[in-house]
Amino acid sequence: MIIRLQDCPPQPWRNGLGRTREIAVHPADAGSGDFLWRVSVAEVDSDAPFSRFPGIDRQIVLLDGNGFTMTLDDDRVHALSVPLQPFAFPGEAAVAVTLIDGATRDFNLMSRRTQVRGEVLPWRQPGDRAVDPAIVLVHCAGGVIDTVDGPLHAGDAWLSSGRPAAPVTLRHGAAALAVRIEPRTA
Repeated sequence: MIIRLQDCPPQPWRNGLGRTREIAVHPADAGSGDFLWRVSVAEVDSDAPFSRFPGIDRQIVLLDGNGFTMTLDDDRVHALSVPLQPFAFPGEAAVAVTLIDGATRDFNLMSRRTQVRGEVLPWRQPGDRAVDPAIVLVHCAGGVIDTVDGPLHAGDAWLSSGRPAAPVTLRHGAAALAVRIEPRTA
């Protein structure tokens, strides 16, 4: 199933200080308090704190713009300034954001820590990619990616929908973010 970013309406952040477009959530009818995993694209156009999500592991990836500096719990600083380079942090952390130079867009994965383990994998090399059963979504960060459901263009995502053996093909110059979700074992 192909999801077009322009078909995902902007929603306010939990704290009301920014906007995000939810691309996919599992289960499909889950809200912010009971999802197993959630993928979104946020628009950050001012210095503001991130919303807190206790019990959630987060990964963030710069898509567009010069990025921002994240200060976590007032002691760890991370510059999210390199596109397509995931950064993981706990959802309960207090995160203050200072823009480097102008607005940005970023890709976000949130996964419920006690139940699943999530990971964002950047794919940049052209060619076929096997989609193993743990890959639940492929986001086109640039260029064109071919899927069994049709081509993806920048901003589009492909939800694997139970077809883990289906390959995706990155055309020359394409970049993807693959979301891998695995259940936690005791």
